[in-house]
Amino acid sequence: MTSEIGIGQITTTPAPDIGLSEANIQGVATILSRVLADEHVLYMRMRNYHWNLVGMAFGPLHELFQVQYEALATEIDDIAERIRMLGPAVPGTLTEILQLASIAEQPGVLPDAAGMVANLVAGHEAIIRHLRQDVRATDEQYDDMGTSDFLTGLMERHEKQAWLLRAHIEQRG
Repeated sequence: MTSEIGIGQITTTPAPDIGLSEANIQGVATILSRVLADEHVLYMRMRNYHWNLVGMAFGPLHELFQVQYEALATEIDDIAERIRMLGPAVPGTLTEILQLASIAEQPGVLPDAAGMVANLVAGHEAIIRHLRQDVRATDEQYDDMGTSDFLTGLMERHEKQAWLLRAHIEQRG
């Protein structure tokens, strides 16, 4: 129950009453926290490549990387807000992000432009594979169709971003 006493004083807020059990909310929040962490790792990889890109493809790839990391920043915020809609706190430190992420950082790795694109495609595709499982789990295991739908949209956006990147390194045969 909410009790409002005054500014700076402790208040209590009820857990959301949205038709999901506390166990289901925690299960979904765990999934969303891992998704959030993976998005952060891919975001930082993309920023790193945006900053350190060199060569003949600099112009178009620099621009594409920026468009994609800006889109990822929006996705990160949306995922965090989805977690808060369910009630749990959002992991917000780099330590938590790295502990939760299923895709690895690549410190010190600065490949050529084609290698950067290939690494970004691989990051998107890893997230897509996890999201396919997460869509199913949030719906079937945790009965949260809203989050399942949210993750489906996120997966589709990653599929498009992977395709846009893949087109830069794809060879016609």
